[in-house]
Amino acid sequence: MLPGMRLVVARCSVDYTGRLSAHLPMAPRLLMLKADGSILVHADGGSYKPLNWMTPPCTLKEDDAVWTVTNTKSGDQLRITIDEVLHDSTHELGVDPGLRKDGVEAHLQELLAADPTALGEGYTLVRREFPTAIGPVDLMCRNADGVSVAIEVKRRGEIDGVEQLTRYLELLNRDPLLAPVQGVFCAQQIKPQARVLAEDRGIRCVTVDYDALRGTVDHTQPTLF
Repeated sequence: MLPGMRLVVARCSVDYTGRLSAHLPMAPRLLMLKADGSILVHADGGSYKPLNWMTPPCTLKEDDAVWTVTNTKSGDQLRITIDEVLHDSTHELGVDPGLRKDGVEAHLQELLAADPTALGEGYTLVRREFPTAIGPVDLMCRNADGVSVAIEVKRRGEIDGVEQLTRYLELLNRDPLLAPVQGVFCAQQIKPQARVLAEDRGIRCVTVDYDALRGTVDHTQPTLF
């Protein structure tokens, strides 16, 4: 583990070798070295996505103007050649409290926990915020057949949420006391790309009506849509 978050702004080139090869020519970039050992290479553009990165477990070797980052599992390497350092600082961020859901999302989770049959007939709640080594699953339920089901609840269902649930399922299915664990991606609205990805991974998608869950909509009355 590194002592904290290290931020380096440098004029550098980057070469990645592993399952594929990639090259970033010499230019000013932000190098972000996180306490968990990961390293990310950012440019002033491209939104939040890094140009290149290396995930832990990895080692960093600084040799003059060349940094060599090696993933100790795969052997992939990130070689950063530094021409000029413009800024170099380290910051101790401490323990992060985690993402707090907005009011609607948190209330959706609460309503579904109170009546999980909105997710599927015969569903019963095992626990809210079911703990895992990488964070809590929103809801853990059992279906009518007694099979464990992990539910990720979002206000707006996007690809990131599917990826998050996928990571939970991979971990949960290693537990012989829980496996097999199915997945349900639940949201008020699910983007088409997220739905395609979820269904491709065997994750069932469920859209819910927030007002209906709160009991404020009378579905016995005809509506236009």
